[in-house]
Amino acid sequence: TIKVGISGDKAKEINKLIKSDAPKGVQSQTQGDTVRISSKKRDHLQETMQLLKSADLGLPLQFNNFRD
Repeated sequence: TIKVGISGDKAKEINKLIKSDAPKGVQSQTQGDTVRISSKKRDHLQETMQLLKSADLGLPLQFNNFRD
């Protein structure tokens, strides 16, 4: 089956991972069934994306609205 969005438990796990291991200045917040990650520096966002890709979260990740 195809699932849309992230469950509340997985969103909390992602937020906790970002707060503990992501670069300083990266913020995350849960918005409904998505997790929004923001930072002033593009490099910090890319580092956070690599962190989430390398973590074994048990779900496929998709990154939208990446600023250029």
